[in-house]
Formats: sequence, C-alpha cells, structure tokens
Amino acid sequence: MTLDAIIIGSGPGGSAAADVFTAAGWTVAIVEKGRNHLLDPDDMTKPSSDYSNDEIKFHNRYFLGPDPLVEPRTFRTSEEDGDRVHVGEVNSVPSTVGGGGTHADGKVPRFMPGDFRLLSDLGPQPDADVADWPVTYDELEPFYGQVERAIGVAGLDGANPFAGPRADPFPMPPGAPMFGAVRSVAAAERLGYHPYPAPTAANSVPYDGRPACNNCGFCAFFGCPIHAKGDPVALLTRAMATGRAELLSETFVSKICFEGRRATGVDLVQADGTTRFLAARYVIVAAGAIETPRLLLLSDVEHPALGRYLMVHFQTIVAGGMPYRTYAERGRSVTHVHDDMIVGDELSRQAARDAGLSWIRGGLVEHAGAAMPIMEAKHYPPGAVHNQLMADSPIRKRLWAFTMQGEDLPYPGNRVDLDPSVRDARGFPVARVTYRPGRHELVAHEHFGPRLADILKEMGAEWTAVTSSPGRGNAGFTPDSVPESRHNMGTVRMGTDPRTSVTDPFGRLHDYDNVVVADSSVFVTSTGYGPTLTLATLSARAAHHLV
Repeated sequence: MTLDAIIIGSGPGGSAAADVFTAAGWTVAIVEKGRNHLLDPDDMTKPSSDYSNDEIKFHNRYFLGPDPLVEPRTFRTSEEDGDRVHVGEVNSVPSTVGGGGTHADGKVPRFMPGDFRLLSDLGPQPDADVADWPVTYDELEPFYGQVERAIGVAGLDGANPFAGPRADPFPMPPGAPMFGAVRSVAAAERLGYHPYPAPTAANSVPYDGRPACNNCGFCAFFGCPIHAKGDPVALLTRAMATGRAELLSETFVSKICFEGRRATGVDLVQADGTTRFLAARYVIVAAGAIETPRLLLLSDVEHPALGRYLMVHFQTIVAGGMPYRTYAERGRSVTHVHDDMIVGDELSRQAARDAGLSWIRGGLVEHAGAAMPIMEAKHYPPGAVHNQLMADSPIRKRLWAFTMQGEDLPYPGNRVDLDPSVRDARGFPVARVTYRPGRHELVAHEHFGPRLADILKEMGAEWTAVTSSPGRGNAGFTPDSVPESRHNMGTVRMGTDPRTSVTDPFGRLHDYDNVVVADSSVFVTSTGYGPTLTLATLSARAAHHLV
C-alpha cells in the first residue's frame, strides 16, 4: 500500500501537517523515533497518563529522550577544533511522541511583521547572511489563527503594542499571573518597558475537552500530567480520531529513497532492529533543525546551504535576589514577557554604532523564577547549612530572573553535518554541531544584560548577576560553549533562489518534487521569539498547499 504521506517527526510541525492531511482525507503514517508517552496506546484519540511532576524522571533519566549515551551528538566551536571537542547532549529537543511540544512551557508568540523582512528594514550585518523571508506576515496570519485555535492559545488582545494585526481574538483569556511577575511587570513599566501576558498554549479555561492549567509549576521541561498544554496533543489526537493516521513510535527513518526527482518512500529501522521500506506519494520531514539536515545528508541530498546557518538563540540570563519571597515555583513557568529588546531604541542603536554594527536586536524577555527543589538542592553545600538553605530557599523562593531569547544571526560557519566517526546505537553517523556566537550576539548581550538588571533592582533586588547560554567566550571550547536554549533553527533555509536556499517558500526541496520540510529548519532568520508557533504555522500552510 502506498500512503498519501509519510510524516517524519511527531512534534508541532509533524502534528500540524498530520492534522491538515487527515482532515482532507489523506492517509498518513507519523514516524517517531522516540517512545510514546503522550497518547493512550489502547485509544490514541486520548492522552496518556505517563507524565508526572518528577524532576528525576524528566531531568536526569531522559524520560522524554534522547539518551545522550544512546543517541549522542558531537560539538565543536569551529573547524579549528578538529573533528569534535564534545560528545553527548547538544541542545537536544525531546525525542518522543509530541516532540518539543511536550516539554515546553507553552509560550507561543507570533513573529512580528518586520521579522520577515530583516534585510530590507535594517540592512546587512558583518559576517552574517541576513536575508528576507520569502513569505510575509500577512500571508501567514490566517494560518497563525488556525493553529492557535487548533492547539488553544491563551492571551490578551492588544496587550503587546508591538504585535502584528490579528484577524481573530485569542481563543482563551490569559491565565493567572505569577506573583513574581506582578512585581516585575510593575518595575518594568516604571522604567518604560511594555510587558504583557505571554501567549501560552496552556489552557486558562477548559478547552477542547482538556482541563484548565492548575498552576502546579511543572511546565518547562516536563510533560503536563493533566494535558492542559494543547501543543501538540490536540493536533495528534484529532488526527488519530480520523482513522486515517498510523503512529509508528520507536521507529527510526534511516533514509529517504529517491528515483530521479521524486521520493518513493523511506527506509525504517524498527524497535526490534528489523528494517523495512514504507512507500508514500509525499515525504514530510519534521524532525527538527538538527535531525532534519542529518536525515537529508544520510539520504545523500546535496546542496551547499544544507546544514548551514544554524541558529539557537543566544540567551541572556539575568537573576536577582529579592528581600521578599517571589514564589517562583508556583504557577506556569512564564506568565509575562516583553518585546522591547527586539524593537530596540536609541540606546541600543548607539550601542550598535559604537561596536561598528549596523544594528542589534535582543529577544523576547521572559519574566520567571528559578529552580525546582531537587535542582535547587544540588547547588547548596552539604551538611547542616544545606538544610538551612533549603528552608530559606534563596534560589527557589527569593530569586527572580529574566531570560532574553536573543536573536541569533545566520552565519554560514554555524552548521550541522555528519560526524565522521561517531555513531548512534543503531550504527548511523550522528549529527555534528559547529556553533560560535558572532559579534552581534555578544554586543547585544553586553548591552541588554545590564538594562534587565536595572529592572530587577527596581523590584528591590539585593544583588544581580548576568550570564549567557551559550557562553560568551569566543576563543575556543569550554563546557559553557554548548547551546542549551532548545531552540534550533535555520539549517534547511527556504527561499526563491535554488542556488542560495534548499527549499522553496512552501518548504519543498528545490531538487525533489515531493519532499517537504515542515519544521524550523526552513527559518531564514531566528527572530527573538520561540519558534514553535511559527514552525507549526509554516507546516500547516505547506500542508494546505499540497492538499
């Protein structure tokens, strides 16, 4: 039997495509190399009950995968490092049914209209290959709305003065604010910033048969035990309910098979190690911006831009200790954000001029707290002082922080390719990541970090500290050099020119007529926003185009 489509990856991109295809009557197979903890194996139209508020399970035992001993990646800061300087975990997104949507805290902002025309609006940058997207905000707006309704997004219309126009209101109102966010919002406003309730794919009220968030605090890096997070469980359960989708978990796609300009299907490695071929009219690749180029390279796809322009968001993290309790462990992981560091002002423009840059852009600033109890406990010394510190909880209950998802520019040297000698447990070459921040990222970090610290001081912070991820060092490898944002973008760039882009504006490979990339690999620039909503929107748009 030849399927209409094989979808490789079950995260937000793959599930958005599956939802569109099955609604149109297509038969699809959703192939996921990770385990299924999201859908009830006895009835895949319903969520499973495998998730729990368990730090050890999720943070230390790789419950959502991938286990870096079984499926490592390798890393280097540049070719001068040799083949690699690190083997293990490298900015891994969960390898499980539901992909990255399962562990995210659910922030799903839209990009701004100007994010799609960065080169035209702001101009080039030294060393980076900044380009305009081949799509506009206006073209994506209807699909943004479609995906927001499908997964359920809570937000406040008109709260963000920098947002693009919306045809429809948010499906839900925002949820309850965190206590610390109430204080940081007020402090930010006093200093002239514009914080607002973060658009969040976590129900503030019952929605689509799923309950409202109960503000347990276990959002970021955890699967939601009550499935209040709709991305991507809502999309997958709806696709499975049509009877036209099959979910193949613990199944690895080792190769896309081609005859001329068309893919005929894929080679699979099943959980027991046996292999088979699966045929389809279309192959949709939604494995993420590291695993997607890896698969294309394993499939002998060639293009000079394939794997290049990796972007990960250069995070500026600013923490402050408060003389009062912030209760950061309660509520959703992030309830408020602000965009001012993306838009910029005269101070940031002057900082760019001083550094010899055309411009600098920061990113979405998340107002949030810090550690869970076990994570906190690991930071305190042993003995009697440990018990006292845990009771006082200066990290968990008295700390407040900002994380800025700083815009990462597309540099050709930041890339994904196949490691020449390291293999995964199945015997296939692993992805090798080469990454180093550029001058733009470092200048933006140095400029915006102290300004975020000023907001914490306005809150009453007794001390502040500024750091970054990846590390700021630009002179070789340190353990802090490995990215940790979980935001991977840009390795299979879209565009209209086949010489400089790997896919067309709908994610279709220029050189193959029926292979479509439906994840953040196609991003032309990273913007300063999390990629989830936009990658799902691009996937839905591409799927509608094929239908």
